[in-house]
Amino acid sequence: MASHEHYYVPAQSKWPIIATIGMFITVFGLGTWFNDLKAGRPDSHGPWIFFLGALCLAYMMFGWFGAVIKESRAGLYSPQLDRSFRWGMSWFIFSEVMFFIAFFGALFYVRTLAGPWLGGEGAKGVAHMLWPNFEFAWPLLNTPDPKLFPPPKDIIDPWHLPLINTILLVSSSVTVTIAHHALRKNHRGPLKFWLALTIALGVAFLILQAYEYHEAYTELGLTLGSGIYGATFFMLTGFHGAHVTMGTLILFVMLMRIMRGHFNADKHFGFEAASWYWHFVDVVWVGLFIFVYVL
Repeated sequence: MASHEHYYVPAQSKWPIIATIGMFITVFGLGTWFNDLKAGRPDSHGPWIFFLGALCLAYMMFGWFGAVIKESRAGLYSPQLDRSFRWGMSWFIFSEVMFFIAFFGALFYVRTLAGPWLGGEGAKGVAHMLWPNFEFAWPLLNTPDPKLFPPPKDIIDPWHLPLINTILLVSSSVTVTIAHHALRKNHRGPLKFWLALTIALGVAFLILQAYEYHEAYTELGLTLGSGIYGATFFMLTGFHGAHVTMGTLILFVMLMRIMRGHFNADKHFGFEAASWYWHFVDVVWVGLFIFVYVL
């Protein structure tokens, strides 16, 4: 294998440009999709634009991560670059934490400030003049304007599917930790088993959440358009579901690399970073279960 004693600087790459284009198309498609749903246009092109952007991002990730794997396998990465990767992953997870804090902050603001104000409570209770008969209570099953924002019939019972999903994700944190310990001891058989089990738990979580969404839309009337409760519910759980999907794919790539003999007891930061990300996803779900479903 080749060696590289100094800090490795790769050649110019097309992947950042492709990533930017893919993100723009994805967000544009999502915005178009939501706006057309609001306007009642069943023939919206938003979903097609969104999935085109998602395919572009998938292509970028496949190519960019593949290039990083080839560089790593070629021995081009020094200990200093390994530290840079660790700092980069740490800052990335921190940015994800702040991303979810923003949504949790919106939920807190609505539940403790804006909602009671609209109901006539507090120093800014003059807002009660907008809907004088509105009484605020959370979950919001009585919206201020039921014609514009039809309220849901009921909410998701936290002690059925959400509780099962909580058990699944907490269990997956345990299994990925066991897999990590197996890798440190270079026990390849247990490593493959526990990592595959982690992936299976992630897939099971996504299947149950899809079923929960179907029940919410078809039976409970809980949608993105059912007032602030529906909006915050789907924004928080939906973005978390997207992160679980991404994390499951990352763990699957790690499993494929392990099947090919990649990683050893001393050098396995790719797997370690994937496990960090998965633990982050699990912790966010615990917060979601408590503050979105239970409280």
